[in-house]
This record gives sequence, C-alpha cells and structure tokens, in this order.
Amino acid sequence: MDNAKRTSLLAAAKRIRLGILEGVHAAASGHPGGSLSIADLMAYLYKEELNVRPEDHKWADRDRFVLSKGHTAPALYATLAECGFIPREDIKTLRKVDSYLQGHPDMKHTPGVDMSSGSLGLGISAACGMALAGKIDKKDYRVYTIVGDGESEEGQVWEAAMFASHYKLDNLCVVLDLNGLQIDGPIAEVMNPAPHDEKFRAFGFHVIVIDGHNFDEIEAAFAEAKTVKGKPTAIIAKTIKGKGVSFMENQVGWHGKAPSDEQYEAAVAELNA
Repeated sequence: MDNAKRTSLLAAAKRIRLGILEGVHAAASGHPGGSLSIADLMAYLYKEELNVRPEDHKWADRDRFVLSKGHTAPALYATLAECGFIPREDIKTLRKVDSYLQGHPDMKHTPGVDMSSGSLGLGISAACGMALAGKIDKKDYRVYTIVGDGESEEGQVWEAAMFASHYKLDNLCVVLDLNGLQIDGPIAEVMNPAPHDEKFRAFGFHVIVIDGHNFDEIEAAFAEAKTVKGKPTAIIAKTIKGKGVSFMENQVGWHGKAPSDEQYEAAVAELNA
C-alpha cells in the first residue's frame, strides 16, 4: 500500500473514531470500546472494498454489509457519515427517541444499513441468507459481516458457519473482531471460544489471521478473500478494544459506558494530536 492511501485511510479511521465518541457522548450511553476496535476495518471496507453507492443505497447490485455485533452501531453510523450516506451532524442524535440512529442498526430507517442487528448471532445468519440469494440470483455482489469475539460464544454463529460452508458461499466474508473482551470480562474467562481459526477451518472456511489495525494486512486479506472459490472466508482480525483512546484501550469497563465531558474532551484531544 502506498503512503498516500495509508495516510488517507488513517485520516478516515480517525474521523470515524471521533464520530463514535461524539455520538456516544451526546447520547450519554452506548458502546465505545468495540466500536473503536473496528474503526480501521470499517474505514477500509467503506473506502476501498465495498461496491456501494451512497446516493443510491438500495442499488440492487451493491455489496452487502451486516454489522452482526450490532451494539457497535456508533462505528457504523460514523462510517456512513464519513462516506456520505447520512449527514455528519446527525451523529449527535444517537439513541434519541425521535432519531433514526438508534442503539442498534435499523434497516428500515437508516440509509446504508442492510440489516437490522443486535441480537447476537442473527447478523451473520442474515449475511449467509444474502450470500445464498446472490448465488441463486446469479449476482456478482459480495457479502461482508463483522462478528464479535464475545458474539462467537453464541451457537447460532456456528450454525451459520455450517450453513455457509454447506452452500459453498465463496461470496461471503466473515470478519471476526478479536479484541479479547466482552461485557463481563475477558472472553477467555467468561466462555472461552478459542481457537477461532481452527474452528472456522473445521467448519470449512478459508481462514486468514491479521492485525486488524494494520492497513497493509487488511488490504491483503480482503484481496485474498476474493480469490477463494468454493468456500467462505473468515478473516480473524486481532484488535484492541478502545483502540485510539489510551485510557479506553483494553479496558473492559468501556464496553458499554459513555465518557464524561472531561473524558470526551481528553479523548478528542488525543485523537487530534
């Protein structure tokens, strides 16, 4: 990856992180930790990977994206604002009663949202259905979904994986956000779902393991996924929960807590430094 592209992606990811903080702070609630951990992945997906049209968000031949870990909606909304699907100023309405930006993605009211999600395990399952529909309709679009590592403790995730392999959904790319923490603590202590790479391989996936904050590795992984035929791909992205804000990084308490005014100002200053 050349320096110009890397610089552009880093800037986009920073703006996404700022949008995450802006929304959660304005709402005084939300999920900043897991939103910040996927900001780099979201920046790459929407800036480089997905074939989508902000001006025509229901375009029939678009690539589909499902945020299976729907509680990290602040990351999705900040990305949609970054890419022109929604006005940036609307981020401040997050979780307000009369807002179309609710605590979990709503496909009926939010431009650019392909699937309402939040009940863990349902998002990846819907993504499998979209990928199978693409195969049946002989469409060229691809389907991408981001799954949480805590979410992977849900049995439905592995039912979906079995389905994807059985139907040879090589148009499906599952990205696992492996940040190691969930609401109650480290995933290894709550209900250890490891090893993810071996599990996905056992379910018939092509598996790629990357640093989810390294744009060169992210780019190479998505490029490799598109060459895989006859089986779905799982990208295991090792990330840092709360990435970009030092006092939130690897701190389980920031899974679902909004920053105070002082903490928000400190986080914004750090990101802008």
